[in-house]
Amino acid sequence: MIKATPTADPRPYHHGDLHRAIVGAALDVLSESQSTEFSLRELARRAGVSHNAPYKHFADKRDLLAAVSAVGFELLAKQMTDATKEHDSPRERLAAMARAYVRGGVNNPALYRLMFGGYLTGQDDGRPAIERTAAENMKALLVDAISDGALGRLIPTAAANTREIDGAILIFWSQMHGLTLLLVDRLVGPREKMDELSESVLQGMLDGLANSIPAIPAGVWIGPPPGESNVPSLVLKG
Repeated sequence: MIKATPTADPRPYHHGDLHRAIVGAALDVLSESQSTEFSLRELARRAGVSHNAPYKHFADKRDLLAAVSAVGFELLAKQMTDATKEHDSPRERLAAMARAYVRGGVNNPALYRLMFGGYLTGQDDGRPAIERTAAENMKALLVDAISDGALGRLIPTAAANTREIDGAILIFWSQMHGLTLLLVDRLVGPREKMDELSESVLQGMLDGLANSIPAIPAGVWIGPPPGESNVPSLVLKG
């Protein structure tokens, strides 16, 4: 987790990396309280800067939480990547990513709900561009494992295979996201068994996908909704 680094004398304002410090303070508060009900003033106090300093980088709280969510995706992607380092086969790498994904959500439910919930969705159903970019980078990890043969055969990342790969990701994500929330809400447990549960759910899912991968319908996106940003649209055209 990114930690805030307070200065000894917050007034007059001076801080080496205010953006990082405020986001780090928000991550700390979110982890400790498991709630987004905190103020920018509280974060400024934690970071050791004046109460107006956060507004030099964030227009409002939603802007800040978008940056926090983006860091959440970066942290989860790193955890998933680190989990694969000791595994050679694509199937083992995907299984390791699944365990890391569920573990990351269960260990910090408030951050997970911020990342995947509707809090940051705007009136146009769009998500912040900074968050979409980070989420797309995480999705790329799944694309690589699936295209490399995690489902028992190579599926090259060509345009002709986009629907098939996205269909596999949809099944994977639905299963892992559902298991994560079931564990968080204590509808499945105990949490200490989350790695074993992730493995069990994933292996059953992979056995099914090895026989049939559903191609998603035209016009459906997998991942963050496309919007006005430099992130390529993933909507499949008919």
